[in-house]
Amino acid sequence: MRCNIKKLALKRQKGRSLMLAGDIGATKTNLGIFQLDRGIFKSKKVSSFPSRDYQDLKSILKEFIKDHHADFDGACFGIAGPINKGICKTTNLPWVVDRAVLKRLLRIKNVSLINDMQATANGIHVLPKKAFAVLNPGKPEPKGNIAVLAAGTGLGEGMVLWNGKSYRAEGSEGGHADFAPCNKLELDLCRYLFDKFGHSSYERVLSGPGLLNIYQFLKEKKGVQEPAWLTKELAQDDPGIVITETARHKENKLCVKTMDLFCAIYGAEAGNLALKILARGGVYLGGGIAPKILHKLQDGTFKKAFRNKGRFSRFLSKIPVYVILEEKTALYGAAMYALQAYNC
Repeated sequence: MRCNIKKLALKRQKGRSLMLAGDIGATKTNLGIFQLDRGIFKSKKVSSFPSRDYQDLKSILKEFIKDHHADFDGACFGIAGPINKGICKTTNLPWVVDRAVLKRLLRIKNVSLINDMQATANGIHVLPKKAFAVLNPGKPEPKGNIAVLAAGTGLGEGMVLWNGKSYRAEGSEGGHADFAPCNKLELDLCRYLFDKFGHSSYERVLSGPGLLNIYQFLKEKKGVQEPAWLTKELAQDDPGIVITETARHKENKLCVKTMDLFCAIYGAEAGNLALKILARGGVYLGGGIAPKILHKLQDGTFKKAFRNKGRFSRFLSKIPVYVILEEKTALYGAAMYALQAYNC
């Protein structure tokens, strides 16, 4: 990937800077080497690792460095989890990532840990237009705040805020906020989740495991007999993928209804975040799920729920909504963060 970095307002450029970037998720960890050369940021090497096959990030880095040795000027890792004083206990992995440990391993001073949604939010500004699909055209306001949501193994929420001079990306743990039902069916779903987990959050709905939660709720509520072939597939393969693909081909009404409910709740929560930060610059959907269900997100279910905010429906109708098609957006965002930190 080649990125023009003029938008990011770097104070200075130190020759051919070499950065190590990482996007650490519960399903996979992406690592990449990036180089700044005459104002253009180029990815030199990108590798992906199944996160659950390793005991920690340090193990993955050792393997990566062994195969791709380089003298890095800086490094940044976007991690799915809260970071406190340079340490992150990942939400959906049994890992502890410590910046001090990574500094010693990499033998460099400039190592940053940021929330994965901060990395995704930081990355959208360096992507080309073809990296986005439009759900709601709207009218983006120049220098307006931007909301970012990413449903995958979990649900991430972030934002990009204009401070008067430049954009600043921030992450959050908004995916764990309380799920707010918008109708009687969703209210029943909320009760179901509360009984099952003791707390009903958006991540329990808007994620891969959340798809299965919705499916099981509808199956129990409607007393639908699950066909044997579907029971077998759900047991053998990733339930989220089975449900989305079965719904895509309209092979099972329960799966279709699951996707209807998923997309409606996704739209409603995207609208919630847009209102909370006044996202006049747009709303971006990242993560692994949105690109895979783009056809469903474009059928009107998402947009109707996104705009359904009473007196603020018109306000939301003017906000553009995009699906991020580039799966390594967070990795590029982490690389740009590393470069910015090195140049400060």
